[in-house]
Amino acid sequence: MSHQWHFPSLTHLQLDNNVIERIEGLENLTNLIWLDLSFNNIEVIEGLDSLVKLQDLSLLNNRISVIENLDALQNLNILSIGNNSIAQLDNVLYLKQFENLRTLNLAGNPICDEEDFKIFVATHLPDLVYLDYRLLDEQTVNIKRKTAAAKSQELLYIELQWQKAIEAQKITEDLQLHKDAFVEYLNGPQLFDSMFAEDPHAEKLALLPGIDTLLETYPFEMKALCVQIFVAGLSQHAKRTAEMKSFSTGSHEAVTDNQREAAEMTADFENSRRQKIVDMQQIADADLLEARITSCHEQAGRLSYNLGTLELYLVNVLEDIFQVYEWNVSESVGGFIQYVHTFARCRDLENRYHQQQLVIALATLEKVVKSELEENIPDDLATVSGK
Repeated sequence: MSHQWHFPSLTHLQLDNNVIERIEGLENLTNLIWLDLSFNNIEVIEGLDSLVKLQDLSLLNNRISVIENLDALQNLNILSIGNNSIAQLDNVLYLKQFENLRTLNLAGNPICDEEDFKIFVATHLPDLVYLDYRLLDEQTVNIKRKTAAAKSQELLYIELQWQKAIEAQKITEDLQLHKDAFVEYLNGPQLFDSMFAEDPHAEKLALLPGIDTLLETYPFEMKALCVQIFVAGLSQHAKRTAEMKSFSTGSHEAVTDNQREAAEMTADFENSRRQKIVDMQQIADADLLEARITSCHEQAGRLSYNLGTLELYLVNVLEDIFQVYEWNVSESVGGFIQYVHTFARCRDLENRYHQQQLVIALATLEKVVKSELEENIPDDLATVSGK
């Protein structure tokens, strides 16, 4: 096959019934659209990466056990690879990438002995028209379509469940963040709605003439205040989180650096001590030996002093870090005073709403008693209005 490079314009090449053992020498035949390598001794599919225009490939009657190395042949329309040694269904799954594949021949391979082989192939290759020299029968096509539809529904269900899980997780994470910031349920009308949560007469009172005007104003004002608290709370939480991280990082780095420096001092001392012990074992003069011992004691004393100084320095650094952290926390706590004022405004708004509601209720009751109300209201509502 090594002489094929002379013919780069070839579109059809027939090399069947030879003793070819390896596919090679076809790199320059980039215009091939039809290639017949049947009835040879090929064991591995290879050497076809440059044949990107290939549409029809025959590897019938070879010794191939794995369908592979065809990724570049995306225009493949016909693949004949019958009478080989293909035994694993994974080979069919490999062919799913070829969207243009319409004809497939696997007859004579061990894979064909698998139960429901035809249905398996038709299911995973939904665009296939011919399998093993035969048009896919209507029954197989219907099974294929039903299986594909079932899989589509299953995938859709899984996707929806996954999406719901992600959304639920996001809601949980957001709620936890809001709790950590002490602003849970303040990003909407929940606070105003809670005013009526345990009021059995709330729905009836909402029917009083004039209440609708209150309901057009107060919920929006209350929500605006709550959102203001919500935004400020998240901002303060972000500052506290950053401050905690800064404090933790700073203190950890200070301790780590201090421990490393202390370890270096101790290691230097230990190395020196060992060397001096070795030297002293060689000294016979008692006075010189005594001087060396005194020198060792002095060195140990310096180590103790240096370690103490290092520890004191660490204490001072940690105190500085803590003071900065304490000052920043105090400033953050001061920011919470704004919450107090805003919550007070929410309380005043709630009191004004109830006062105006009471005024409307009493005025309505008075009109009912005097029969001056232009529209009729239920008796139970009139009773509630007078409470």
